[in-house]
Amino acid sequence: MLEKVETFNMNSVIEDFEEMSRNADQVQKQTLQDIIHKNQSAIYLRNFGISGNTADPEAFKALVPLVTDIELEPYIQKMVDGDTSPILTGRPVPAISLREFPIDDNGRALQFIFSSKQYTSPGGVPVGTATTNVYRNPNFKAGMRSIQSLCCSPDEVIFSPDVHQALYCHLLSGILFRDQVQYVFASFAHGLVHAFRTFEQVWEEIVTDIEHGVLTDRVTVPSVRTAMSKLLKPNPELAETIRAKCLSLSNWYGLIPALFPNAKYVYGIMTGSMEPYVKKLRHYAGELPLVSHDYGSSEGWIAANVTPRLSPEEATFAVVPNLGYFEFLPVSETEETEQRPVGLAEVKIGEEYEVVITNYAGLYRYKLGDVVKIVGFYNKTPQLKFICRRNLILSINIDKNTERDLQLSVESAARRLSEEKIELMDFSSHVDVTTEPGHYVIFWEISGETEEDVLQDCCNCLDRGFIDAGYVSSRKCKTIGALELRVVERGTFRKVQEHFLGLGTSAGQFKMPRCVKPSNVKVLQILCENVVSRFFSTAFD
Repeated sequence: MLEKVETFNMNSVIEDFEEMSRNADQVQKQTLQDIIHKNQSAIYLRNFGISGNTADPEAFKALVPLVTDIELEPYIQKMVDGDTSPILTGRPVPAISLREFPIDDNGRALQFIFSSKQYTSPGGVPVGTATTNVYRNPNFKAGMRSIQSLCCSPDEVIFSPDVHQALYCHLLSGILFRDQVQYVFASFAHGLVHAFRTFEQVWEEIVTDIEHGVLTDRVTVPSVRTAMSKLLKPNPELAETIRAKCLSLSNWYGLIPALFPNAKYVYGIMTGSMEPYVKKLRHYAGELPLVSHDYGSSEGWIAANVTPRLSPEEATFAVVPNLGYFEFLPVSETEETEQRPVGLAEVKIGEEYEVVITNYAGLYRYKLGDVVKIVGFYNKTPQLKFICRRNLILSINIDKNTERDLQLSVESAARRLSEEKIELMDFSSHVDVTTEPGHYVIFWEISGETEEDVLQDCCNCLDRGFIDAGYVSSRKCKTIGALELRVVERGTFRKVQEHFLGLGTSAGQFKMPRCVKPSNVKVLQILCENVVSRFFSTAFD
């Protein structure tokens, strides 16, 4: 993708999208034909009798089955091991990624981006997160210049092996270019909140660096120190401006526009599992708009945010019909023996579907696991609202609760907490079946101390917040035990993040696990060892 962005015309891009959205069904058919033609030599497709002459979408769907990660894993493993035959794609795979990188626009940006380690598989294939592969692409800088989206930070910061030092330098770089910053970006809302929570802790150190033009000793990576030292010059006036701004803020409200007076918006993925961080991010952003990122997944991008002025809670996304061939599996039918997905032009407003994608990267009729609701049409292409991940995360017997159900329960209970001027910092969950009967455990990290009766109210509210009929009936007949709220020490969820970063997760792409499985022993250990108080629900007594 990057090799194609050396020149960029926003008006042309918009015109192209408008034209495609008016002819979405025809573009979908052409896109499928193009995917099949370019990958006609792929062993996977040939195994199902697909050739370059297969042009009819119905014939394609009749021959190629719906799949998930489980069915594709053996093929991907062969590629990682170095098999150079055309397994999933007609052309060799240059790198294997976890997520594509979205192209931003509109000027110099403070971008909290981090390149995690890239390694080469035994078969010689570069493996890493998609952001890592993109940042290492020689066309990355040219592409960012073309769309006027240069980072404030030097490359050495992005590629720093220490994410804590990188984050500090991102913040410092942003302030050094504060008058040029037009928007603030991180892949996920969590990354933005984490960045400015960190700023609350280190701002005085940053001010000192700026005042004296000398980088703090906390930055020890030689290449990063050298790059940042070239940017730093003694600037007492800027230091005093930042000091005054910070001291004038009330509980850090409006921090982002205070630091970056010409910023126009804050940008990142703010839907789905990122929604719990929106409230805190809005606090930091003040009056600045929060713009939800386009809708995509690790497997590819799907839809564009064509109404960026809508709040994250209201954000909808119009399918871009040439990004892949899309099918939509009605949620009510996902557990039937015969799956019957519908095409892009056949979806119905108000209905919920699981997204199925066929793309150029070698995924054919792949079930993403994302549930979306059709809220309308942009010209003739569907507009989606992300609802939740389809997979269950909390279930003991007949109860079925998704990540979205957990999130709604937590949001409801957190309102009781906010009445006491206490903030919910982060949360996760666990199904404890070591007791009889089994029960749900919710882990909370909160911003301060409060009365036990408040937390007991919150615990009861969490329990009542799960409205799944199977859960409610099981609680009433005592086949599921009382929900347990465990409050953990401040900094516990940062320890969880540190654990995942140590395993190679990119700091910019980290997402807090909302349910910790028994098999995730280390994370469960971190949470349980830091519990400071426990409460059991009396909501069904």
